[in-house]
Amino acid sequence: KEFQVEISGTTVTITCPVAEGSIAWELNGTPKPGSNENKYIIENHDSSPANVSCSSGGKKYEMYLNARVCANCEELDALAVTGIITADLLITFGVLILVYYFSKDRKGRASASAGSRPRGQKMQRPPPVPNPDYEPIRKGQREVYAGLESRGF
Repeated sequence: KEFQVEISGTTVTITCPVAEGSIAWELNGTPKPGSNENKYIIENHDSSPANVSCSSGGKKYEMYLNARVCANCEELDALAVTGIITADLLITFGVLILVYYFSKDRKGRASASAGSRPRGQKMQRPPPVPNPDYEPIRKGQREVYAGLESRGF
């Protein structure tokens, strides 16, 4: 037989495996008077480990209690946890779908940003060269630059 331990907030309720007779409880070797019932309730437990024992007649049961408790904890059942996780996943997938559809529409539009380049027939001519002295050499105009020779330094 085993102990049953229930934790709610800072209250720990321990049920002794012995069902009949007068039950004597001990906490860390100290007898607890007035606790002759099957259940022993520890109010405002401080989460410190404790040795708990209960005895009735010639039978004695011992247990090491290492229960962590907190005053501001909320108890959630499995259905609430499942609902929270499901809602979170649905919201996440909804946001993903919205981002996908909004980004899909932007791909088809031509934007006027600096990184975009026109394609195909919409090619623009390069800007004019500002100074005619720096124009590129074209075929048939070599004589303009023939007088320029490389100088030795």
